[in-house]
Amino acid sequence: MTAAPPSDAPTVDPLRLAVPVIAILRAPKADRFAEVAAALHESGITAVEFTLNSAGALDAVRDCAGFAHRIGVGTVLTAKDAELAVAAGAAYLITPAVIEEVIAAGRQLGVPVISGAFTPTEIHRAWTAGSSMVKVFPANVGGPGYIRAVRGPLPEIPLVPTGGVGVGEARAYLDAGAAALGIGSPLIGDACAGGDLGALRERARLLRDQLS
Repeated sequence: MTAAPPSDAPTVDPLRLAVPVIAILRAPKADRFAEVAAALHESGITAVEFTLNSAGALDAVRDCAGFAHRIGVGTVLTAKDAELAVAAGAAYLITPAVIEEVIAAGRQLGVPVISGAFTPTEIHRAWTAGSSMVKVFPANVGGPGYIRAVRGPLPEIPLVPTGGVGVGEARAYLDAGAAALGIGSPLIGDACAGGDLGALRERARLLRDQLS
């Protein structure tokens, strides 16, 4: 039996969303993040990650008060990052690796943490440390087959493949057992850099239809 996370670990359930996708926004500047997130939200993709290494990301979180319960902050590397993100209104935290001080901070702050990991050892470590879900990163190294293989011995750990997941591959990852998906540039395109929000909405619609 797979070990369970600590009983006080906060939980997050993207499967309750209409579309089990966390859209990842990353750009040199986050000045368009709120507008892009609103377009995604209108298109049915309501879980959105603002990456902390995008200048102004926390200000963008504050600008999303109307739907902030679905906005998470990613690239969280320290407990201080976690505190600042939650203070800005982040509903959950995402890391690129197993960073135990961030997991501990999330538990203390009552906010779910989705830790990045790749190997079964890292995935298990993240889960037992208190991650609410585990981001399998970079997912495109192993593809859907890797997710299926990992779930064999670790079926109780909710996995979120992230990194190189294309819109056309999304269904295959869910069929392999992923709980949700993290999708960045294949979905977002150039929207964060002034690109066409109508084109973004169309990509979001195609993704939603594929996963419905």
